[in-house]
Amino acid sequence: MNLMHTWPRRLAAVLVVFALLAALVQLNNVTKPALVNTDGRVFAKAVVADVLRDNVQENGSRIGDQIVSLKLEDGSLVQANSPNGLLFGTVCEPGMSVVVIASKTGTLSSYTVYSYDRMTAVIAFLAFFALLLMLVGGKKGVKSVVALTATFACFLFFFFPLLLHGLSPIVAAVITATIVLALTVWLICGPTRQALAAGIASFGGVLSAGIAAEVFGRMAHLSGYNVPNIESLLFISQNSKIDVGELLFAGILFASLGAVLDIAMDVSAATAEIRSQSAEVSAQSLFKSGMRVGQDVMGTMAATLILAVFGGSLGTWVLDYVYDLPFLQLLNSNSLDIVIMQGLSGGIGVILTVPIAAGFSAVLLSRHRQQQADEPEQAKASQT
Repeated sequence: MNLMHTWPRRLAAVLVVFALLAALVQLNNVTKPALVNTDGRVFAKAVVADVLRDNVQENGSRIGDQIVSLKLEDGSLVQANSPNGLLFGTVCEPGMSVVVIASKTGTLSSYTVYSYDRMTAVIAFLAFFALLLMLVGGKKGVKSVVALTATFACFLFFFFPLLLHGLSPIVAAVITATIVLALTVWLICGPTRQALAAGIASFGGVLSAGIAAEVFGRMAHLSGYNVPNIESLLFISQNSKIDVGELLFAGILFASLGAVLDIAMDVSAATAEIRSQSAEVSAQSLFKSGMRVGQDVMGTMAATLILAVFGGSLGTWVLDYVYDLPFLQLLNSNSLDIVIMQGLSGGIGVILTVPIAAGFSAVLLSRHRQQQADEPEQAKASQT
């Protein structure tokens, strides 16, 4: 009998899933602009069989290219150049796994070492991270791994295609952040009032960070066109529908997402725990308790976010410090002001998440308590 009542819902859920998958496939049916000519050029794995000519000098420095013999995946041996560059090429040694660029023009083929093959290291560290998260976190850790995988999939298969379709990066970021928040909170907390409060607070915090960045940008006359790699971005903009001017602010939304979600979960979880220990606690008391918890975490989370931004731009700070630039020049430089905007706007989002999380947690959990108290009374009334 229960199956007869539930099958329409299950069928509707299956149809919704298939509809979403079809929409996702259609969304990813987009042609990327041909910005670089890659005809006749492929990347392949190889192993260094021998160093035919080294580029090391008597004083230990390296000048020019190495000439090496490489064994490709098909077993063939080829000769290749290995440039002496910090960003391109590597110092080859026999037995080393490398990535090689195979270029073919007509009947002629040339090979150049691109870099050391880092795939094994990347996969190993990803696996170690996931395993560590699951061992320490248990079931919650497994759910966190699933949530992180879903987050990456949202960026790759949803956010980026939206940009190529011409949607505003800020709008696309808000939509993507909402989906990521909903998935993460639902996977970790389940369909509970705590999850709803954390989700609403996280969305409010991210939105606050975006608004703060927009206000700061307007006041300081900063835009997405003041970033260091603007020439490359403009080239992309000229050959696609992407509005590169909004990418900076979209990035700020994503940068604040993790810290905002963290503090929202802390406040809502603490409030829910207090509610479970004392069924008679009032909404006002729940709000005050949530605020106290948030105030304890708020400073460290804001510092974490600002330090992450600082660490990501450490090279810029070191250059400015060593060159001993005048204070007036530093305070009005695009690069420094963008870093300040990113850190402070994210911090504002973290700060405002606390009262939002405490308020919604108190309201939702106290209403849940009232509903539970009313149920016995309604049952008695129906019996009489």
